[in-house]
Amino acid sequence: MSHTLKQEGEFQYLDAGEGQPLVLLHGLFGALSNFKPLFDHFAPRYRVLVPMLPLYSMPMLGTNVPALADFLDRFLHHLGLAQVNLLGNSLGGHVALIFCTKHASRVRTLTLTGSSGLYENAFGGSFPRREDKEYLRKKIALTFHDPKHVTDALVEECYETVNDKGKLIRILALAKSAIRHNMAKDIPRMTMPVLLIWGRQDTITPPEVAEEFHSLFPNSELHWIEGCGHAPMMEHPEEFNRILGEWLAKMP
Repeated sequence: MSHTLKQEGEFQYLDAGEGQPLVLLHGLFGALSNFKPLFDHFAPRYRVLVPMLPLYSMPMLGTNVPALADFLDRFLHHLGLAQVNLLGNSLGGHVALIFCTKHASRVRTLTLTGSSGLYENAFGGSFPRREDKEYLRKKIALTFHDPKHVTDALVEECYETVNDKGKLIRILALAKSAIRHNMAKDIPRMTMPVLLIWGRQDTITPPEVAEEFHSLFPNSELHWIEGCGHAPMMEHPEEFNRILGEWLAKMP
């Protein structure tokens, strides 16, 4: 993912490829780089867009998941996109769900992976030892099945984030907002095709969360990835891309 990050007004985003728009939404501790294999794989066949969600720049009192859905609405209007394929990981999935409650006709397909919206063991719940890097390394390791993905760079990035008071307050506000905005009553009204790709060993949004999503959506497919935690597109990118690509190809 060597593409240049575009800056236009309030929006920073990656944009490559041509064809149907595929919009990727990162999570609370996610980064645009989380989607590198997915971005590179799909850019030849889709217009792949990865907006940087303004997690740390929203007004303090307006830092919540619905505000991020409104940001997504403005972003899509800015680019003049009438209908998109949405994909969200973790908090990004929750943002996509709230967007769907307001703008369902603009969502061609919805893909969720490790999404919040029903229940999650919130990573952002508390940081009693945020100055301890080894403590943070263990917290980050909960995201993955294989600890090899917990790189020093990832630990350093997390350390800098949670030790910035303004960022930490917003992380906690977003984590609480995600818990408050349970989507169970809204999901049965979402009739677009939905793909659920879940890590079998996800401990943050465990397998029963995926099963509940699957039971609530009127039109969904659920695919498991074994030996995988909360970020399947990072841990098993080839399998993730295969499942997503085959499913999107079936869509009318």
